Amino acid sequence: MRLGWSHGDQEIFTREEMIEFFSLGAVSKSASAFNTDKLLWLNHHYINTLPAEYVATHLQWHIEQENIDTRNGPQLAELVKLLGERCKTLKEMAQSCRYFYEEFAEFDADAAKKHLRPVARQPLEVVRDKLAAISDWTAENVHHAIQATADELEVGMGKVGMPLRVAVTGVGQSPALDVTVHAIGKSRSVDRINKALAFIAEREGQAS
Repeated sequence: MRLGWSHGDQEIFTREEMIEFFSLGAVSKSASAFNTDKLLWLNHHYINTLPAEYVATHLQWHIEQENIDTRNGPQLAELVKLLGERCKTLKEMAQSCRYFYEEFAEFDADAAKKHLRPVARQPLEVVRDKLAAISDWTAENVHHAIQATADELEVGMGKVGMPLRVAVTGVGQSPALDVTVHAIGKSRSVDRINKALAFIAEREGQAS
């Protein structure tokens, strides 16, 4: 509809609004240009405004194309809520969600080099123990554990959060850390922190 036709500055229309507002008089005589950036913007808008359950039904196909087994992880509707702000397409969402469901073979090299260093050992050990001690596994309690670690060690949240993010996701970027760790799960998060600690120890051994 917006290729060659406009209604003021409005960019997003319901079907009813298109029927109501459309007129041939508002159609431009100039050739229209397809704007890919605007298409992605619209796609992102609908991913985040349509019901997550509806979006999830369309995400399923893309998940299957990536051969991701989603039986052990968050429901797809929850995944839409987690990744919707970060992803402009369902394909991008499917390609960036694997760590919620499956183990990763190795850490992203750049993220590990920057954040899985010897200085991260103590923050990871402390936050691991605090996460393991949570009896009511909620995102709020995960947040409290991360904050309590930073307070106890008298460091900024980044000194805890960034190593923890790389440890549990394998990469340097993710949704908010508390909801990410919560969705990954308690046991899996603790296991991955231990994996990161082993990685740090091995790295130290190679440097000595």
